[in-house]
Amino acid sequence: MSLSPVEGVALAEIESTGDGPGGSRVVGRSPGQLAWARLRRDRTAVVSAAMLAFFLLVALAVPLIEALYGIGPREQFQSRLDGFGMPLGYAGGVTGEHWFGLEPGLGRDIFIRMVHGLRTSLFIAIAAAVVTAAIGVVLGTLAGYLGGWLDAVVNWITDLTLAMPFLIIALALTPTIALRFYGQREEVPPAFQIGVLIAIFALFGWTSTARLVRGQVIALREREFVEAARASGAGLGHMLFRQLLPNLWAPILVSFSLAVPSYITSEAALSFIGVGLTDATPSFGRMIYRSLDYLQTDPAYVFFPGVTIFALVFAFNLFGDALRDALDPKSSR
Repeated sequence: MSLSPVEGVALAEIESTGDGPGGSRVVGRSPGQLAWARLRRDRTAVVSAAMLAFFLLVALAVPLIEALYGIGPREQFQSRLDGFGMPLGYAGGVTGEHWFGLEPGLGRDIFIRMVHGLRTSLFIAIAAAVVTAAIGVVLGTLAGYLGGWLDAVVNWITDLTLAMPFLIIALALTPTIALRFYGQREEVPPAFQIGVLIAIFALFGWTSTARLVRGQVIALREREFVEAARASGAGLGHMLFRQLLPNLWAPILVSFSLAVPSYITSEAALSFIGVGLTDATPSFGRMIYRSLDYLQTDPAYVFFPGVTIFALVFAFNLFGDALRDALDPKSSR
């Protein structure tokens, strides 16, 4: 009987217990159990996962944090600025009431804007990663399994998309789409800006997942278990969702975990140059952009958002690398 790669890996690693004849019993473990065991043994994975859990918890608890903190992201404290618009006190106005100080010029609380910016960045990045993964998996699986003209069309669209310069297209599309629905003097709603960014990321981001999945499917479609299922009269849906996709979840998860930090930095970069989120919506990119004029006079303004986005992206990248090692049966870690 032929086994799929998932079943083969599940039977490849076994453990002994004290039950059964002779005091031992052979128990097979699933690929998910094997990956989980590797992750738990990896200190880097544990630390990075704890950091990500903390960031996700903060992002989910934004309404509660704002209620307990007692300050909103748009509130201004002009009375705590000097005549030059600089925060009074040390380290940019850090006090027991304003944990990370105040923004020069406008006097908004940095901590609460960072918390809102964290939620915005994670929502955009995770939503874009989910959409791109879904598109890439569907197109890559169909192209790899069916081949023929569909494979040629998907490859042609992939090559065309990869040839387009992302930054230039984003610079052109973002304001154009906004002007299509809103006038020059109208305020663009934050939800619309977020939706446009997710759509732009999805437009360019699905290609890497599609190529990865397509290559894996081409390698699997000639395997014995696929041939056996096809000979038994299995339909297209069964072949894709029961035979192929269960053997593709590992590279898809790794691709997803590495795409999220990429979208976080891309959103920050677009907001930094003024084509992503506007200043009314809390964003790491806009905060870092505004802080450039105060690097010497108020370095705390750029320090807090800069360190936060660095730690967030760094944790995602470390966890993505650890996840890739854990899901690789040949990994020595």
